[in-house]
Amino acid sequence: MNKFLLSLCLLSGFLLSAQQLKSPSEFLGYELGTEFTRHHEVVDYYEYLAKEVPKRVKLTVYGQTNERRPLLLVFVSSEENMANLEDIRTEHVKNTQGTGTNSKAIVWLSYNVHGNESVSTEASMKTIYELLTKKSAYLEDAVVIIDPCINPDGRDRYSNWYNQYKNNPHQVDPNSKEHHEGWWNGRSNHYMFDLNRDWAWLTQVESQQRIKVYNEWLPHVHVDFHEQGVDNPYYFAPAAEPYHEVITDFQRNFQVTLGKNHAKYFDANGWFYFTKEIFDLFYPSYGDTYPTYNGAIGMTYEQGGSGRAGLGIITKIGDTLTLKDRIAHHFTTGLSTVEVSSKNADKLNTEFQKFYKNRNFKYNSYVLNGDKDKVDALKSLLDKHKIEYGMGSRGSVKGFEYNTGGNGSMPVSENSLVVSTNQTKATLVKVLFEPKAKLSDSLTYDITAWSLPYAYGLDAIASTALISSSNKGGTNTSGVQSNISEGNYAHITDWNSMKDARFLADLLKNGIRVRTAHQPFSIEGDSFDRGSLIITKGDNQHKDNFIPILRNIAKKHNKSMISSSTGFVDSGKDFGSRYVQMVAKPKVAILSGGPTSTLRFGEIWHYFEQQLHYPLTVIDNEYVDKVDLDDYHILILPGGRYGDFFKEEKLGLLKNWVKKGGKIIAMGGAIDALDGEKGFSIKKKNTPKDTVNRPMPHKNAQREQIKKAITGAVFRTEVDNTHPLAYGYGKQYFTLKLGSNGYQYLENGNAVYLKNNATPVSGFAGSEAQKKVDGSLIFGVEQFGQGQVIYMVDNPLFRGFWENGKLFMANALFMVD
Repeated sequence: MNKFLLSLCLLSGFLLSAQQLKSPSEFLGYELGTEFTRHHEVVDYYEYLAKEVPKRVKLTVYGQTNERRPLLLVFVSSEENMANLEDIRTEHVKNTQGTGTNSKAIVWLSYNVHGNESVSTEASMKTIYELLTKKSAYLEDAVVIIDPCINPDGRDRYSNWYNQYKNNPHQVDPNSKEHHEGWWNGRSNHYMFDLNRDWAWLTQVESQQRIKVYNEWLPHVHVDFHEQGVDNPYYFAPAAEPYHEVITDFQRNFQVTLGKNHAKYFDANGWFYFTKEIFDLFYPSYGDTYPTYNGAIGMTYEQGGSGRAGLGIITKIGDTLTLKDRIAHHFTTGLSTVEVSSKNADKLNTEFQKFYKNRNFKYNSYVLNGDKDKVDALKSLLDKHKIEYGMGSRGSVKGFEYNTGGNGSMPVSENSLVVSTNQTKATLVKVLFEPKAKLSDSLTYDITAWSLPYAYGLDAIASTALISSSNKGGTNTSGVQSNISEGNYAHITDWNSMKDARFLADLLKNGIRVRTAHQPFSIEGDSFDRGSLIITKGDNQHKDNFIPILRNIAKKHNKSMISSSTGFVDSGKDFGSRYVQMVAKPKVAILSGGPTSTLRFGEIWHYFEQQLHYPLTVIDNEYVDKVDLDDYHILILPGGRYGDFFKEEKLGLLKNWVKKGGKIIAMGGAIDALDGEKGFSIKKKNTPKDTVNRPMPHKNAQREQIKKAITGAVFRTEVDNTHPLAYGYGKQYFTLKLGSNGYQYLENGNAVYLKNNATPVSGFAGSEAQKKVDGSLIFGVEQFGQGQVIYMVDNPLFRGFWENGKLFMANALFMVD
């Protein structure tokens, strides 16, 4: 077919499609950009397209949110490509092994990961309509995958709020209510998690379900559409430094190619934009970096607006930014991305093969030892990412030792986890496991340390050798045998992990009475450490079907137990001793709203409901004064900015409640509200001020300021594991420090702390910030009357991924008394 006939066919096809298909505005019944489209209406439009042009559009539901909204993926391409979609996918994935024959570009466009960055879902509908009509030629050499809304719960929270509060007609005055969301804004998902920080950690259901499909496709190009502050011009690639060292020259250069094409269209329209600033490619859990570490050209696009902009708002320079403007900008970069990718389909396929072939990493194997429950938790994460691993064989391994920060050796056994770079996901393995990621610039957008051995609390060696392993595959889920029989005096198990905490929580919810040992002991040939759980026949005589219930709960949690015929120990304290105490079934409340951070609140909420599975009462700051705290045993104060929230009267009531036996868990910024001047003993450290006063050039101000910051660095801490807050831990713990606040040691109860001259083992910490945290408290307990105040300076639940910190929260709930 000559070019004239081909063009004529394409034109005829376009005219036919344009006549048959309704635009988003026609389908929805209002002009796109004059209303916020609710999620179910977005779903309706995509279902309409799939029904009208089934040979060119395929819609799949890949999951469901916590609030039961569907998660969609929409595949759009030419009829020929769609007829061969599975073959295209299969051949493309073969490219990771260097054997594929795919010639099409795979482009994945992700919209609305932050719910109140609401323009992108609107833009997605306009983009697919244009691809099906005027720009259908782009689809001859490209398969486009569209996720119209990664975060439907957050988007509907925002759109419903805005529709409720907006003026009619909408008000562009930025002081109007429609431009000021409340405490629980639409950015986050149901559990107030930031889904754009969850790609690697997969703590949320949206991420877990999406990653399954993402790993089936591994696109060449992935775009994550966002919004930023109202007054900012548009941002697109290339990204800012630091770039992680694994990012290839082609990935860098293709970002420039895309950026220049976007600029061509923006220049023609007189639109402002910027590149190579603010948004770097380093932290691995973003919608641009995670795809990048899996071979894609991963990018963030940022439009000015966000939750403040509404349908229109006056900017600081007096212009009016409308939703229509914002749609136009995201629509333009989306189409430009598909255009460039389609034109460079062959190059994208060639370079994708090279990404998976050319590897030259310092460390080729990571060998990990430690508690089986923690190893299994890490295996579960690796399985989700399709990262291969195996188990070791008896011997030893030399290399970089994570615990000491230097070269060393470690024994290897059949229980050692071995993860090597001799696999498809080698680059991702290097990024997630490397002891210390190389920073090309200390000015970063997010945390600078995340290494999984530290996060999961495992002993590890990074070896330059390729360590052999066996039994590659998924997590071993085979059940354990528990000797739980009628007539035994007690049933005993250890306390080392979140699995143990879930087991305890389940026992308490089912009315099983449990004791814990506050001294190590041995009995009938078995040894147990502090925190071990003891379930006796005598304590549970009141419970019908006690043994069957205990067996079922142990089976449910795959929990091994030892039964004893006696309470008379071989060493330590007998089971009737005051050192063997009953574990209380605490009634727990948490403060929400106003002074608390939504993210910090959400981490705790998710921990209770989705990880520990233990009830939690949420009490809002607006009515906390009317709540009788005597109804609760524990009050959690999440991190945030409390200011003068605890005024004299409110603080007095809180102190009286603690003195009578209540327990406060104060985290992060909440600690400032309880400092020593207000009756509690916690005090910030006094750091010596710089006595040298010298003028500083304005251009250096930002880099001077970074000296005072800690951008998510890992520090080695000392642990007093004889303290109930630290049961289940060894003598050291690697903490993820997110700020430079330093607090003095308590007089007693310093469970975890930094010694003097502490420096980060991984990540960036400014020189001045290191002085502030030097010799400071991490986790501690103050006895206050008959109650306790537990201080958590660092956040053990940060983003839900620092697995080794989670037992501290369980200890605070169940062990500290």
